[in-house]
Amino acid sequence: MVKVDLITGFLGAGKTTFIRKYVSYLLQQGEKICILENDHGAINVDMMLLSDLRSDRLGIEMVAGGCDYDCHRRRFRTKLITMAMLGYDRVLIEPSGIFDVDEFFDILHEDPLDRRYEIANVLTIVSADLEENLSEEADYLLASQAAQAGRLIYSRVQEADARAIEAVTAHVNRALAAIKCPRTFSPGENITVRDWDRMTEEDWQEIMTAGYAETGFEKRFSMDETGFQALFFMRISIPKDQVLANIRRIWQDPDVGRIFRIKGFLIDDPDRETWIEVNA
Repeated sequence: MVKVDLITGFLGAGKTTFIRKYVSYLLQQGEKICILENDHGAINVDMMLLSDLRSDRLGIEMVAGGCDYDCHRRRFRTKLITMAMLGYDRVLIEPSGIFDVDEFFDILHEDPLDRRYEIANVLTIVSADLEENLSEEADYLLASQAAQAGRLIYSRVQEADARAIEAVTAHVNRALAAIKCPRTFSPGENITVRDWDRMTEEDWQEIMTAGYAETGFEKRFSMDETGFQALFFMRISIPKDQVLANIRRIWQDPDVGRIFRIKGFLIDDPDRETWIEVNA
């Protein structure tokens, strides 16, 4: 049976950065791993962010959207069936920050996947500087991803004090209560609060054995009803300085909407084919 870890987290929480750290540890344990980037969008930027990790013991696959929900679900299932034949010990699935966790459980419990995969862990990344005033829909996404997590893993803790950690934990618990989920989280029990560069062997073992929770909650929105949209711009010729100026303007202009994340790549020097990563 191939073990599967689902790495969830709200927009910009730090899922991809965590995966880089986690993969490094798993490879040291001798595991052969595949990362599956499962995104509803037409472009998978996170796959590009991880592409340098490829090796004979680490594969990277992608399920891209650009289609309706049922089509995306079929692609996800087909990709998992194919990957089950490639000899991996563990598959790490990184979905979009706008993701219905039920899709993961439903598909992994279907035949033939239930005979080839074992759900090992559901890990939810939560930023220690989580915005306090999220919309009802955003809080729903946050809570629905945390509800079945075996463990919350806080990002950016080196920038947060004890009061900030307490406030974020209270926010997650309020969001869970709002969807009638009986779970609560508390640091030291089911939350990892540590700088990822200073993780200990004990920390990683807790993460690898986190498991997941079988719990219920009130479903209030479909993913199409949360009000989140992604816009993609491909092969547009914009100078680097103009891209930076545009990003600064977008943050300050209420007419463009409420922007959570801007990410991607642009060519810095066409002659040398060097790239710059954009992550705002």
